[in-house]
Amino acid sequence: MSLPDLREQAERLEPEQLLAHLNSFELDLKFSAGIWYFSPANSRFHTKYQPDIGLEQRLEIAATLADEGLQGLEAHYPNEVNEDNLDLWKKFSADTGIKLITVIPLLFWDEQFEWGSLSNPIKKHRDAAIERTKKALALNRELDTEFSIVWPGIDGYENPMGVNFTEMRDRFAQGLAEAMDAIPGVRIAFEPKPYEPRGRILFGTTTEGILLGHQVESLLTNSENRSILDNGHTLCCMNPEVGHVLMGFEDLAYAFSWPLSEGRLAHTHWNSQPLGNYDQDLNVGVISPEQTEALLYTLKMYSYKGYYGIDINPVRMPVQTGIKNSMDAIRSANDRVNSLDHESIMYANSHPDKARGWLEAHLIRARASQPERLSPLSKLK
Repeated sequence: MSLPDLREQAERLEPEQLLAHLNSFELDLKFSAGIWYFSPANSRFHTKYQPDIGLEQRLEIAATLADEGLQGLEAHYPNEVNEDNLDLWKKFSADTGIKLITVIPLLFWDEQFEWGSLSNPIKKHRDAAIERTKKALALNRELDTEFSIVWPGIDGYENPMGVNFTEMRDRFAQGLAEAMDAIPGVRIAFEPKPYEPRGRILFGTTTEGILLGHQVESLLTNSENRSILDNGHTLCCMNPEVGHVLMGFEDLAYAFSWPLSEGRLAHTHWNSQPLGNYDQDLNVGVISPEQTEALLYTLKMYSYKGYYGIDINPVRMPVQTGIKNSMDAIRSANDRVNSLDHESIMYANSHPDKARGWLEAHLIRARASQPERLSPLSKLK
């Protein structure tokens, strides 16, 4: 199992070291996409605007995006990738160079998970969720992926009256640890979401995801897993999604800094989203592009080297267009980030009393198509 070394994310740099890092380190924009949204999703409110697309045709569409910069695909087990179609996936990767970068246990769709998956109080359904997680982790190990995303979309509640929250959280963490110990050496990229489809989802915010990571790792007993942890690596990591973070009224840069500060940022999911609201999965940069820039700057500061997973729902445009627009939005924002005056930004943040309004003015000019038409930017002393 390929486990990238995330420990560099957690390094604390002195100001001179951080400045040197900002001037030398550039984000490697490796893009991935979820195969699930290559075919139109179900909606409560309208018919599908495009016909359903089978897996082979979805892969054909994905292949056309290789030259545009798509390097990875993500898929759920067992509906999108399983033991019976694994050869199809392997051939696709060999032919296109696009890797299957994660196999995700499908823990939210089935009728048996009506009352939760790994947290389900009904033993036979919880056992089924643990077994499915084991099988997904086994495929990750066979494919030598870097992580397995886990999203607890159906684990939660609507009515808080009388809920034994501690027991519910413990069941989830213990179930995940059991699966990880059965298939050791596979890193988890946990994806929080505050609500939808449940009224409140377990471990729904970024910091709750951090707490889950500590809880799960404390439960691991397999010698291979213990050896990885003893060497300072993390195994229960995170895959924050921009939309989910904003649904919880979190600030992107601040939220992502939490897993980075512990070397737990295994993967990232990208889209755009109004604060709160339902999960819209809009193309990257459609709403609040300045949040995208601030997040990229934080990733640059803390040496993020993972994939940029495009996680969108392109209801009214071809999927190829949505993915290309999203990749270009990230590239464009990253170019602006790299063009910034890092030394002055660091000074402005460490000496705010001597740089009132300067950072705002600098960003206005960085985003302007004709900055020469604006008033001159004052120099910091």
